[in-house]
Amino acid sequence: MTEGNFVDYIKIHATSGKGGKGSVHLHREKYITKGGPDGGDGGHGGHVILRANKNLWTLFHLRFKKHFKAEGGGDGSKSRSTGKDGANAYIDVPLGTIVRDTETEQILYELTQDGEEIILQEGGMGGRGNWHFKSSTNQTPRYAQPGVDGKEGWFQLELKLLADVGLVGFPNAGKSTLLSVLTSAKPKIADYAFTTLKPNLGIVQYRDFKSFVIADIPGIIEGAAEGKGLGHRFLRHIERNSTLLFMVPADSDDIQKEYEILLNELKKHNPELLDKDRVLAISKSDMLDDELEAEISKELPKGIKSLFISSINQQGLTELKDTLWRLLNN
Repeated sequence: MTEGNFVDYIKIHATSGKGGKGSVHLHREKYITKGGPDGGDGGHGGHVILRANKNLWTLFHLRFKKHFKAEGGGDGSKSRSTGKDGANAYIDVPLGTIVRDTETEQILYELTQDGEEIILQEGGMGGRGNWHFKSSTNQTPRYAQPGVDGKEGWFQLELKLLADVGLVGFPNAGKSTLLSVLTSAKPKIADYAFTTLKPNLGIVQYRDFKSFVIADIPGIIEGAAEGKGLGHRFLRHIERNSTLLFMVPADSDDIQKEYEILLNELKKHNPELLDKDRVLAISKSDMLDDELEAEISKELPKGIKSLFISSINQQGLTELKDTLWRLLNN
C-alpha cells in the first residue's frame, strides 16, 4: 500500500431513511359497504450503521464515496398491512475508528471490536394508519400519520491504529529498518529524513507461536505537537499503543536530550501518554566498540530500560523482543 492510499481522517455525510406513511383506508367487502378503518402503519426508515471490520486498516475506501443514504420505509396499506422497513446503509471501517461531531469536535463513538455496530443516524418512525385513531366519537377517521423524516448530518472519522508497541523517534532513527527486520512488513527505507509518510504495521513472531503487533509512526520533530513536520498528524496513533519503544541512533550528539524532546512532544500532545511503559533502544549500535558503548551507557536517561541494538547485525534484537513481551504481559 502506497503512502497516498493510507487515509486516517475523512468526513462523511449520512442520511437515514424516512418512515413510510400510514394508510387511510376503510374496510370494504362484497357485503360490507361501510367497514371500519383498517389502514396499516408505515414501515420504519433504514438506519445508517457503522460496522467495524478487522480486514480494513485505512479509511481509503471512503475517500471517493462520502455520502450514504438509507432506504425509506414503505407506506402502509389496507387490512392493517404494515409497510416494508427500509434497508439499512452499512459503512465498514477499520478497528480503532473514532467518530466525532463535526461542529463540536466531541467524540461520539469508538469502534474497537470486530463486527461491532453503532447506529450513526437512526431511521424515521413509520406513520400510524387510520385504524389507530378510531374512537367512539369518530368511527371512520379519514386521516393517518405521515412518516417521520430521516436524520442527516456530517461526521468526522479518525483512525487510531491498534498496535501493542509504537515506535517513537526522530526521522531517520532506524525505525523502518527495525520493523522490516523484526516483521515481514516492507516499509520504504532510505538514508534521508521522512522516508516514512504513513504508519506501518507488522507482526513480530515470538517464542511458542506467540506474537505482538508493532507500529512504525512517521518521525517526530521538535514542535510536532504544534503541527510542525509530519508528527502532528500521526501522534494520535500512539495513543492506543500499550508500550512505546523510543529509538535514538548511536551517532546522536546528545541521546538524553533527543529522548527528552520526544517525551516532551508526547506530553504536549496528550499527558496520558507518559503513563505508558517505555523502552529506549540505541539504534545503529554496530558502529560502536565496547569502549564507546560503555561511555554512552553512563549518559543514558535514568528510570527507563535501555538497550543497544543494530538491525543490520541483528544485535540485541532477541533481548529487545523479550523486554517488550514482558512489558506487554505484565
